[in-house]
Order: sequence, then C-alpha cells, then structure tokens
Amino acid sequence: MLALVAVLTLITTHDVTELRWIGLLAVAGVPAVVAPRHRILGPLGRFAEVVIVALAASQVAAMATVGASLTPGLGASAMLPYLSVPLTVAALHRRLREAAALLGVAALTLLVSGVLTRSGGQPQITQLGYVAVCAQWLVLAALGTVAAGTLQRIMQTRGETKPQPYAEATRLLTQLRSVARQLPGATLDPGGISEHLIEELRTVARADRMAVLSASGGGRLVVLAQAGVDRVDWETTLDADSAIADAWASQQPQTASRSQARSHRGGDVSALVVPLVAGVRTIGLVTLEADVANAYPASVVRLVTALTRPAALRLEAALLFDEVRSLATNEERQRLAREIHDGVAQELVMVGYGIDNALATLPEEATETAEELRTLRGEVTRVITELRLSLFELRSEVDRHGGLAAAIAEYARTVGASGGLRVHLSLDESTARLPAATEAELLRIAQEAITNARKHAGAANLWVTCAVDPPFAQIEVSDDGQGIADQRPDGRYGLAIMAERAERIRGRLEIRPRHPSGTTVAVVLGTSPRRDSVRDSV
Repeated sequence: MLALVAVLTLITTHDVTELRWIGLLAVAGVPAVVAPRHRILGPLGRFAEVVIVALAASQVAAMATVGASLTPGLGASAMLPYLSVPLTVAALHRRLREAAALLGVAALTLLVSGVLTRSGGQPQITQLGYVAVCAQWLVLAALGTVAAGTLQRIMQTRGETKPQPYAEATRLLTQLRSVARQLPGATLDPGGISEHLIEELRTVARADRMAVLSASGGGRLVVLAQAGVDRVDWETTLDADSAIADAWASQQPQTASRSQARSHRGGDVSALVVPLVAGVRTIGLVTLEADVANAYPASVVRLVTALTRPAALRLEAALLFDEVRSLATNEERQRLAREIHDGVAQELVMVGYGIDNALATLPEEATETAEELRTLRGEVTRVITELRLSLFELRSEVDRHGGLAAAIAEYARTVGASGGLRVHLSLDESTARLPAATEAELLRIAQEAITNARKHAGAANLWVTCAVDPPFAQIEVSDDGQGIADQRPDGRYGLAIMAERAERIRGRLEIRPRHPSGTTVAVVLGTSPRRDSVRDSV
C-alpha cells in the first residue's frame, strides 16, 4: 500500500518532496508491524498512521491543485487508500472499538486539515470535490473494517466449533447405535440381510440358483448369501466378460442366456443380474439363474428391481457397520499388542535377567537355592513364551492376497512349533473370498481352538482342516490329547468365546470327542455337502 500511494502521489503532484509523507507513514507503521498485539505500541502506531494519512491527503490535494491544475479531490485520493491498512489490521485483531476510534480520528483530522489548508485563497473544505472524495474513502474504509471484523468472527467460530476426531466419532457412533436399535429385527448383519433379500426375490421370480455378491477390494466380489441345490462357483472378477461385470459398471440390470457360474455344465439358462445401488455407488449385485429360456422378461425385471432398491440401502448400512467394527477391533488389538510388548513383556525379560545374575553370583554350596532359582527362571521363560504367542495372535490378520487358509496355517505352524506339536494341515480354499469381517472371526475361532489344544490338551498331534467355498466355510481343529472333560475353567471360557464368535457370523460351533482320544472343535458357515476326506483320516 505504501508503494501504491507513493506512485499516486507522484502522478498527482509531480513533486518528489511530497514523498516525505510516505516516509512518515513507514516510520509510523513500524510499531504496528513489530508489536501488532501490544497493548500500547500497536494502537499508538495505527493512530499515528491515520493522522499522517489525513494530514498528507489535505496537503497533497492542495499541491495537486496548485501544481498540476487538478481538482483537490483527485489529489486527496492519492493518499486516502492507505486508510484501509490500520483500520483492517485493528479489525482483524478483534479491536473493533479501536477501529471505530481510528475512523473517527480520520474524519476529524480530514475536516480540520481541510479547513486549515488553503488553495487559491479558498478553504479546501469548501471545495465539493475534496469533500466527496474524503467521504467516499471514509465509507470504503468503514465497509472494509466491517468486512474484516466479520471474517475474523467467522474464522474464530469455525476454530471453536471444529469437532475433534474422537468427539465426532463418538457422536456418529451414538447415532448409529440409536438407529440400529430401531431397525426391523435390530440387525446390521450383511449375511442376514442378503438371505432375507433372496427369500423376497423367490416370491416374484423363478430362480434355480441365486446369490448376493458384494465388493471386497482388488476388483473381486464376495458371496454374502446364495440359494440353490448345489454350491455354485460364481464369476467374482469384475474384469471378466460377463453380465456381472457389465451390471456393476453400468448400474443397470443385465440379462443373459448363459450362466454366470464358472462351474455350470451347460444347457438352457436364463440369467438376470441386478446391481444394488445406494445413491451413486454400486455396493453389490443380485444374480438369478433359471434353467429355462426367457425366464426374465421386462415385467419380472421391474419386480426384482423394486425389491432390490430398498435392500441396497439396508445392505450398505450393514457393510459400513461391519467395516467400522472391524477397524475399531483391529486398532484395539494392535494397541493391546503394543502395550503388552512395551510393558509387562519387557518387565518379565528384566526379571529373567535378574534371576540369571543371581544364579551367576550364587555360591557353589547353595545348591538348593540354585535349583529353586532355575525353576523360577524356567517359569519366567514359559510366561514370556506365552506372551509372545499372545502378541502373535493379536497381530495376526487375514491377508487380502494370502487368504484365510494361509493365515490359519501360519498360526498353526507357529503355535505347534512352540508347543512341540506335530501339525497336520489340510487346506482347500476357493479363489472366491468371504467377507473380510467373516474371515476375521473365523481366524479368531481357529486361533482359540489351536491355543486351547496347545495349552490344555497335552496332545502330541494337531490336525487343522480349512475348507472355504463362499458362502460356505468349515474349519476343524482336532488333537489327540486328554479330551475336553478335564479342561480347566479358562479353557471352557475360550469355548464360550468361540461360540459367541460363531453366532455373530451366523455359523455353528461343534465340539465333540475324537476317537480314540482328544477333541475336535469345528465351526461351519453355510450349508454344503460334507467334506470328509480329511475328517475320516483323523
């Protein structure tokens, strides 16, 4: 602004000596720049700037009139733009009273200096051009002050009302809990909602095979629920040449005369794929197939679409709830793992070192004390090993690319090696994937069963069977130990936890004796013909 008024002054007066006012303004502005919030220096500097601007405006107006034959108003307008600087700064520093006082001082100084300054033998104030320009710039300065004050209040309000992440999360989760309690059946289970949708669709359309699919990331789909005589190997890739991929991309129902199942053997087939669209986002698909031609005319498509529209919103809410719950659970498991590792695990290691030092400095004749210390050292080592296995369990997750079977196998090998168990694995996993939340629960059930076998069974062998063919899954953990009847209370508590997890994913937990000794713990999700090749061998 100093540079601007300097240029305007030179243009209007053609006198370099009038730049002395610019120098005075620069000096007067130093306190406001160095200490803008100081209780005395800041306001003092701004008042000095206003007075200098008003005096300079009347002087430059007189010089412009005499030297350049210009109107006094044009000369005054060379300096008056600088009025906006001290006024705006005062408003931005929440000094509105100071800004009003500055505006009053500016008006009074312009009036007095205009009266005292004469040009051509007449008082400057009697010249209408000068008065009009001064009034114009005072009004503009006042409006700028009001705008600056309003902007400052808006910024302050936003800063005060900006919600903290955890406070906002708490508010949203509280709302979700309230809404969830009011839902029909109080359910936010994607599998249950999908099965209910299938039952509804059966009333309006013929379908020998039907499935509800949802996105799982990586350009693949997962089967949330399906109906039919046999399990179907549905096309779950979105980059394939199929009606499923077309419906996902176009968000429009697609009909086809060939099956969308990779395992179909041929014959007359009618297929209908309807996208589940919530807002502008595709969250899933419904696939219907009938072993006849032309089973899905336009009238049937309209009936199916009418049922899928509201179901899409319900399914989106359930999937979002599952995702939030999984994120919160995983974060809490990682936090617990960090606290155990950095806390009690490190302290136990230091206790072990202390016992080792005591053994090293113990006299040779204190054999009884040495034996007790060795026993204590062995117990500390055992507890540290248990903690490390607990940390491994807390940090274990189902890898997007490795799959559920790989995660269970890794855990079984690690735990078997630490417990001296011979591990027998049988893994049969389809390329299709279960929902992430379901895979996580199945992994935890398998981990608990394997841990119980290592801790309480006294077994030498461990058999782990994992069969996954979405939406079906079956996991069995068998041992040749002492059986379940003699297990400790903490082992029975582990069984209760497994039962709760199985119920959460709408599966069933089976616990039965193994012949000739040991226990079998199995969790089954969905329905399927029995897979008994491995079960018979154990």
